[in-house]
Amino acid sequence: MKSTPAFLTATDEAALVQRLLARDEQALSVVHDRYARSLFTVIFRLVRDESLAQDVLQEGLLKVWLSITSYDVTRGRLFTWMVRVCCNQAIDALRSPRHKFHRSNQSLEAGSAWQAAAPSSFNPEHIGLRELTLRLKPRQREVIELIYFGGCTQAEAAEQLGIPLPTVKTRTRAALQALSQLAH
Repeated sequence: MKSTPAFLTATDEAALVQRLLARDEQALSVVHDRYARSLFTVIFRLVRDESLAQDVLQEGLLKVWLSITSYDVTRGRLFTWMVRVCCNQAIDALRSPRHKFHRSNQSLEAGSAWQAAAPSSFNPEHIGLRELTLRLKPRQREVIELIYFGGCTQAEAAEQLGIPLPTVKTRTRAALQALSQLAH
């Protein structure tokens, strides 16, 4: 089995750039095979989250593909340009309101509410929880009913409702806050 070098020679790199400019999809596979691991490492050092780093890498490679015409061979190597593109993508991701929101909100599983097991005799009907949920917004109520009364996980609720998991988490959090206000 022949091992391939991690980086291309200048001649090979020029040929790869030409293939990318010609919209050769196989060239994009070469870019991924040769550079994805190194680019991921750079991105991960910035974002410090594996899932986010994977997303940024994919978005960065897409941006490389879409903006290859802006690459200037006289200003540096292809890899250096791709690092800059991916770093800018990572910085944009870290600055995005979506990232800030998800970073500031702790998932229910990580919260202290899940640390202690509920007594086996716990029944939400004893405290009138079902009646309180009727006063929630319909979207919040359907999530609470699936998770607390239907026994679904948040992921299962997202699948059943056909909505993203972060949306389920947001609705659950909002519903729990509303229930807390209603109970007092």
